[in-house]
Amino acid sequence: MILELDCGNSFIKWRVIRDTDLSIVGSGVVDSDMALVDAVSALALPPKQCRLVSVRSEEETISLSALLHQCFGLRVLVAQPAKEVAGVRNGYEDYQRLGLDRWLAVLGAYRLSGGACLVMDFGTAAKADFVAADGEHLGGFICPGMPLMRSQLRTHTRRIRYDDASAERALSSMAPGRSTVEAVERGCVHMLQGFVRSQLDHARELWGEDFSVLLTGGDAPLVQEAAPTARVVPDLVFVGLAMACPLD
Repeated sequence: MILELDCGNSFIKWRVIRDTDLSIVGSGVVDSDMALVDAVSALALPPKQCRLVSVRSEEETISLSALLHQCFGLRVLVAQPAKEVAGVRNGYEDYQRLGLDRWLAVLGAYRLSGGACLVMDFGTAAKADFVAADGEHLGGFICPGMPLMRSQLRTHTRRIRYDDASAERALSSMAPGRSTVEAVERGCVHMLQGFVRSQLDHARELWGEDFSVLLTGGDAPLVQEAAPTARVVPDLVFVGLAMACPLD
């Protein structure tokens, strides 16, 4: 059994897979290191190996690795920045400055597409990256995602106040909003869809129609209308993690 972790600033996405056929035994999202320990402890079969990617501080990552070793006896393999992995070349001038979550999504997208691809990740931030057919990462774009846009409007506009349940109901339609929550939520989705369309235009300028589009991240379903032929891969970062951190 292999424990795979995607450690963000607020949440940890985890899954346990069989090392024989890579089938998923358990998965989830937790908000603390101890909640992760509890979730993994509840599985019938404990993991024997572990690999993770983290955008947390080095101290936080080391602390989590030590906790996993203490609780499960795991030696944790942590993804590191690289100039090249599996034929994909990091396109940043300083390769160590490219976020590891983006880098792993790029690796996974190139592996799954087998050629030129545009990969877009919709989480706290919205990110787009371009990979040429020869594996050259051409760079990308970052803008606020739904959580950041929503937070900024709530923080800086006194009259915008609503709860998460109201936000979810507001997205049942994309018609012009007839309440503040509908106007905000649907407006933010339209901005994300505009971001998608602009990235598709840029990809067509590079490659014509000869490229693949992959979407990942929790808010990827909100933008599918703007990229109807795109492939949605919720665990794309884990695909790249397996490439960056192969296990025996």
